Amino acid sequence: MAEDFDAISTTTVEAPRDRVWAVITDPVAAREFMFGTELVTDWAVGGPIRWRGEWKGEPYEDHGTVLEVVPGERLVHTHFSPLSGEPDLPEHHHTLTWTLDEHDGSTVLTLRQDNNPSAEAMPHSKRMWDTLVAKVKEIAERS
Repeated sequence: MAEDFDAISTTTVEAPRDRVWAVITDPVAAREFMFGTELVTDWAVGGPIRWRGEWKGEPYEDHGTVLEVVPGERLVHTHFSPLSGEPDLPEHHHTLTWTLDEHDGSTVLTLRQDNNPSAEAMPHSKRMWDTLVAKVKEIAERS
């Protein structure tokens, strides 16, 4: 049986779920919380999602498919980055699941990335997502 090496990042955002949702689905905010990337999607289930940018002076385009959209509650999409060095095959794609849970007027935001190849690779992914989730929190809490 294969091991699950999911990277999970969670934070409590002092903002309502609709505000957090607006941040994670907004291409303008994505430039700020996703390391300068250009987010291109219409958020239609089954539709494409693209992240374009430059990393260490080299252009890249990551891609995925929108799998589930429950506004204000849950967003699920796949993700593949050629920067991984792996071939663009389904076994090298990740599923990212964003969940927003209301808690006493705040929002508990959790981002889960599956399909890390090993227990050693998972902490690297988690550190990256921890940074991203913290930035979403910062943006959503601005007045």
